[in-house]
Amino acid sequence: MYRGHFPPLGERHRLREPPRSVTDSEGRRINLLPYGEGPVDDERAALVAMYRGYDPNDRALGIPPVTPERIAEWQDHMLAGHCVLAWHGDRPVGQAVLVPDGDDGHEFAIFLDREYQGAGIGTRLTEAMLSYGRTHDIDDVWLLVERGNRPAVRLYRDVGFVVTEDAGYEMEMGLSMGVERPTDAPATEPADG
Repeated sequence: MYRGHFPPLGERHRLREPPRSVTDSEGRRINLLPYGEGPVDDERAALVAMYRGYDPNDRALGIPPVTPERIAEWQDHMLAGHCVLAWHGDRPVGQAVLVPDGDDGHEFAIFLDREYQGAGIGTRLTEAMLSYGRTHDIDDVWLLVERGNRPAVRLYRDVGFVVTEDAGYEMEMGLSMGVERPTDAPATEPADG
C-alpha cells in the first residue's frame, strides 16, 4: 500500500535537524523540546495540568481523557514512545508523540492548546516530531483523524501523509520517512581479479 513520505517527495530541503524553537504568527516564542529536556522538573505533571484545562469541544476520538487519574494513565501510554513538547515559557502548550504500535510502525498524535491553534505551531511541532523520529530510525508512521477535522487533515497532507483507509467518520493516514533499514543479505566479497 502506498504511503506518503516525510519529507514530501521533492522537498528534501525539509530534512534537517528538528526545529528547537519557533516564533508563531502571534509573535510568541515557542520552544520545541524532546520530553525530558523541558524547562520544568516534573514535565509529566505539567502535561497533566495542560490536559486538565482542555475544553471538552477540543477532544477528538475520546482523547484526551477528562479526569486527572485517566490523563496520568494515558500519559504513561503516550510517553512510551518518542515525544516532543511545545513550551511557551515554562508551560507546555502542545504535545506530539510517536507511539510504537506493536508491529514495525508508530502511531502519530498531536495535541495543541486551543489558544495556540492556527498560529503555525502545529505544523512546526509535527515537523519537529517527525524529524526527531526519523533521527531515531522510525520509518512507518500512521494516524487516525476525524474526517471533519479539516485543519488537521490539511496539516497532515502538507507534511506528507496520505489517506490509507477511509472508514467513514475517521480516516487513517500514513507515511514513510524513508529510513534505510539494514538488509539481512550477506555482504558480497569483491571478486579477485
